[in-house]
Amino acid sequence: MPPVRRRPRTSVRTLRRAAAAAGAAAVVLGSLVACTPEESQGPEEGTQSAAPEVIGDVPAELESYYTQEVVWEPCEEDFLCASVEVPMDYSDPGSSIGLEVILAESGGTPAGTILLNPGGPGGSGYDTVLESLKGVTTDRLRSSFNVLGFDPRGVGRSTPVDCLSDKELDEARSETIDPSTDAGFEEARESARDYAEQCATESGELLGFVDTKSAARDMDILRAVVNDPKLNYLGFSYGTFLGATYAELFPENVGRMVLDGGIDPSASNEEITLGQARAFETAIRSYVEDCQSSSNCPLEGSVDDGVQTIRDLIASVEASPLTAADGRVVNASIFVSGFILPLYNDANWPALTQALSSALRGDPTTMLMLADLGAERNQDGTYASNSSEVFSAVNCLDYPMETDRGAMAVDAAELDEASPTLGRFLAYGGLTCEAWPHAPVNEPHRITAEGAAPLLVIGTTGDPATPYEWSQALADQLDSAVLLTWEAEGHTAYGRGNQCIADAVDDYFIDGTVPEDGLVCS
Repeated sequence: MPPVRRRPRTSVRTLRRAAAAAGAAAVVLGSLVACTPEESQGPEEGTQSAAPEVIGDVPAELESYYTQEVVWEPCEEDFLCASVEVPMDYSDPGSSIGLEVILAESGGTPAGTILLNPGGPGGSGYDTVLESLKGVTTDRLRSSFNVLGFDPRGVGRSTPVDCLSDKELDEARSETIDPSTDAGFEEARESARDYAEQCATESGELLGFVDTKSAARDMDILRAVVNDPKLNYLGFSYGTFLGATYAELFPENVGRMVLDGGIDPSASNEEITLGQARAFETAIRSYVEDCQSSSNCPLEGSVDDGVQTIRDLIASVEASPLTAADGRVVNASIFVSGFILPLYNDANWPALTQALSSALRGDPTTMLMLADLGAERNQDGTYASNSSEVFSAVNCLDYPMETDRGAMAVDAAELDEASPTLGRFLAYGGLTCEAWPHAPVNEPHRITAEGAAPLLVIGTTGDPATPYEWSQALADQLDSAVLLTWEAEGHTAYGRGNQCIADAVDDYFIDGTVPEDGLVCS
């Protein structure tokens, strides 16, 4: 394997969180027949809902959460909003935290409620329903079901994880450290320690309870408070891991579940990072090939030549950061996080072409705009979400990570080989969680969810963030899953895909028609 390149690196913590935030932002930008949905009573506008009647068989110490009477109030124009209490610690449920939820009503007599998660970890289902519901679901689906968005524990409007001020987030995003040197490794380790300590101080006890299993248990309480006997669920990207975890915990409560852009639950953190490095490198080549078919592409020559131009540009920004029109300095950390965002959706490739064209002329303003969009940074310097902080908090609980320096150096070399363009920016991720004040509570493993109703997994062949192989692995592991494939570029399928994808998902949710396993849409 080639040696790790000894040149300034962006902050590992920043880039890996930026990739997750970019995924959420990109969302903004021969059949079997199952049973029909069971009747859902649903919430009534402006009233305190009756105690749920479909709680199922739950432990006595959790019954008060399942039977809580939730007040639904009109909000945000045409929506209903509510606060739902869930235990902070399911092993000792005396202390509670709040989840903020938003409901888009069907407009007719709903067949039930679909719970939506846009990914992350750290993505806001509340904001997705409020701002982007028509972009991620069809008219047909919305007219048949209520759609419930929620901010998972630790996220946004719900009881939130908090680590850094807006100014400190700016500084963290711009941090550049080279962990391959002795001095750089110690600097990166100290930075990670400072960050972990501040997260613990600002977030308190909550920081130890934002794991995916706890969030999945929250979803069963949400199912009960909307009076649905089964959970219908639409999860994208990380939302597929959340959904699969729910199916593992509550297989008898699974209704219709679509897992779009699958994550392999048996993969380690290091395997996930390596898989993404390979997939992003493939996506870069696909982008360059498409760019070179247009007249305004700044990447001349062969595809290899075009990719090398991008690598050389990133290297030049590493050596000599650029200055944007507003006076902000754009270093490699910011530049690469902006470069990543349009790769999530091929409809945004023209924006990447524009950003690269300007940057090659010495103007990084458009790339900075993309970076800020991915980080959800407003023009006034405030941040619209805490998604980057949640990303670290959840992953440090969900994944045991390699923290030995020698092993991380080996991983860094593998990442560099897999993606000469971006791999080095994804290395040394274990440093963040080495300093974390809470030990992991999950071990990657196969999830079979035996006894669950038929599940629909969707994989996109050119997905850079959740490689197609992960959807194949997830569908193979889940006992009752079928795999639907979209032959296309970009992250996830439903809401971006063609009519074939839309019809397959809608028919599954509305009519219970499970697509033929292996169906390919192109």
